[in-house]
Amino acid sequence: MFHLIEKVILILAGMRIFSGMLELTAGFLILKFNSVEKAMMVNAFLAIAGPIIFITSMTLGVLHLTDKLSFTKMLLIMIGVGFILLGLKK
Repeated sequence: MFHLIEKVILILAGMRIFSGMLELTAGFLILKFNSVEKAMMVNAFLAIAGPIIFITSMTLGVLHLTDKLSFTKMLLIMIGVGFILLGLKK
């Protein structure tokens, strides 16, 4: 079954699954610690991990599409990702 799926798709899906497992683990850790201070530390870690996973997965996807997209569309995608990151900043 997996030989029919492109490697990039498997990597992207794997990153999203890892991200989801990380979020679930963080939620259980917050419940286990039962402390607002420790919950904030766990959330701070997620605030770092989330954008890294997002940027990596978007980069892989866009790089895989470089031969199928025009320069203008690539530029628009990059600008859109930039706006998302700018919106996350504050």
